Amino acid sequence: MRIATTIFLTDETIRPVRLAHELEQRGFDGLYLPEHTHIPVSRDTPAPMGEPLPREYGRTLDPFVALGQAAAVTERLRLGTGITLVAQHDPIDLAKQVATLDHLSDGRLTLGVGYGWNVEEAADHGVHWSTRRALVRDRLALMRALWADEPTAYEGAFGSVRASFAHPKPAGGAPRILLGGAAGPKLLAEIAATADGWLPVGGRGLSEALPALRRAWQDAGRAGEPEVVPYAVRPTPGKLAHYQELGLPEVVLQLPSAGEAEILRTLDDFAQYL
Repeated sequence: MRIATTIFLTDETIRPVRLAHELEQRGFDGLYLPEHTHIPVSRDTPAPMGEPLPREYGRTLDPFVALGQAAAVTERLRLGTGITLVAQHDPIDLAKQVATLDHLSDGRLTLGVGYGWNVEEAADHGVHWSTRRALVRDRLALMRALWADEPTAYEGAFGSVRASFAHPKPAGGAPRILLGGAAGPKLLAEIAATADGWLPVGGRGLSEALPALRRAWQDAGRAGEPEVVPYAVRPTPGKLAHYQELGLPEVVLQLPSAGEAEILRTLDDFAQYL
């Protein structure tokens, strides 16, 4: 089982280049970064992790810029977003960012996708909350058209693109796409329809959810197995042993949003799981 990490990188934490060096040197498999463009001060949406909202949420680095730095100074370390708020992006621009990073990293990118929780943040991007899930599906389909080998047009409910020359292409035709969110029939069906697997935050309840996801996968006519990657996990030996027993390919451990000294101490502690 691969052991990756995630962290809220900010202007107050360890820098991406230093962290990427340390992760690759120590044998960790990956680095995933979250995304928030901004956090409105006036906010009616309750934070799912509890109030007050941690300081780092309003200070996150752009994940594609930070992962680009990490890619440039590593050769093996896998890179990922956890998650990209696709509804808040222009899909043509996002397709180019994703393809460029995947191309320059020789196919090391995983695109973690989510719907978001902050209504006010999304509204500032012009997102209508009730249609955001359909919007994400539509934008992923448009992006896949731009990643296709031959110029491919797409006409959707929320956007369109003409058949176009759009290079570079992602190294493998498209990056691995994992959809985040809490288990439920709608989410599991959406994973089977649009993604390569699931990115469940915390990883609780997987024993019950995995059979339902596999049924949704089969019902959608998908071959093989969906990839399930527990995300932002606070590790214990028993928890990681449980994931191995479930046959999961990867787990993403949560690092603190902290400076260099604390991060290095945490990596020393997490090294027991490698």
